[in-house]
Amino acid sequence: MLTEQLHARLEELSEQAHDLEQRLQTPEVASNHIEFARLNRELSGLRKTVDLFLAYKQALAEIDEAKRVLADGSSDDDDRELAEMQLEEGTATAETKAEEARRSLVSDDPDDLRDAIVEIRAGAGGDEAALFAGDLLRMYKLYAGRHGWKVEFMDGNGSEQGGYKEVSFALRGKGAFGGMRFESGVHRVQRVPKTETQGRIHTSTASVAVLPEAEEVEVDIDERDIEMDTMRAGGPGGQNVNKTSSAVRLTHVPTGIVVKCQADPSQHKNRATAMRLLKAKLFDMEREKKDRERSEARASQIGTGDRSEKIRTYNFKESRVTDHRIRLTVHNLPEVLDGSLDAVLEALKQEEIKKRLEAL
Repeated sequence: MLTEQLHARLEELSEQAHDLEQRLQTPEVASNHIEFARLNRELSGLRKTVDLFLAYKQALAEIDEAKRVLADGSSDDDDRELAEMQLEEGTATAETKAEEARRSLVSDDPDDLRDAIVEIRAGAGGDEAALFAGDLLRMYKLYAGRHGWKVEFMDGNGSEQGGYKEVSFALRGKGAFGGMRFESGVHRVQRVPKTETQGRIHTSTASVAVLPEAEEVEVDIDERDIEMDTMRAGGPGGQNVNKTSSAVRLTHVPTGIVVKCQADPSQHKNRATAMRLLKAKLFDMEREKKDRERSEARASQIGTGDRSEKIRTYNFKESRVTDHRIRLTVHNLPEVLDGSLDAVLEALKQEEIKKRLEAL
């Protein structure tokens, strides 16, 4: 059964859900599609937990009714037999719903339903690292396809030998951020590069950052806090190379965050894309600040969330993928690189749920 503290927390969430339902029906919210989408996503994140809690309370009511009948000396044998069955079934249902509600309380995060912005940057390893960054991009595109998410290319800086020095893209679809958030960190590859003549294995790295995309109204940026530089797009990933100053670099002065985009021939479109990326970074910064304030919740997460943390190794010789956060190893490297990530990511999710339940 639920503890008094968890019961109170679930009552609070039920009240929040009811308040959201009322607000979604107001003309002011209904006419504002951005606010409507934000509140509806928040309600969707609560609905499963609230429904489980309602089922739990219904089971408790059935238990109380059965106990009342059994305590009533005037009840006949048939009523008492029926009440005993109701008591047994109600107790089993209440225990099941209590456990499901507890798990839902720690596993569901409204931000998990958001679209995601993903950045991949080649690390140590030169051209081989850039090729590996390209492999990761392909892997995520295939993974997105398996889940019905739309992939929107945002910006990229290609390398001479292929792959990317850095690349960013958006994943649009319900649960994109929740499905990808465990990918943030340093990925390491061990393989023989195509240019290696003596068959020696090289180790290269690429870093991945997965950000929840912010709604327009959630991040307010003062234009006076932004410094914008324009330049000509350059490198294999640029378009209109050395023709127009279409590439844009934005610096958010208060935080020092720098973003850039050169993917489109239009400077206006590149600035709009760079602003989306800047808002996502600022929104993620605020999320991390709240996580630090909720130290227990942060301690229950898988890994530190630090993008300098080495999270996974891809070993081609052994066809092995090892996730270092949970010491999980699978020997199906080709399938993983073809987007078969569900087994690894589900294991990470279940371990995080376990840690959060222990924290409760």
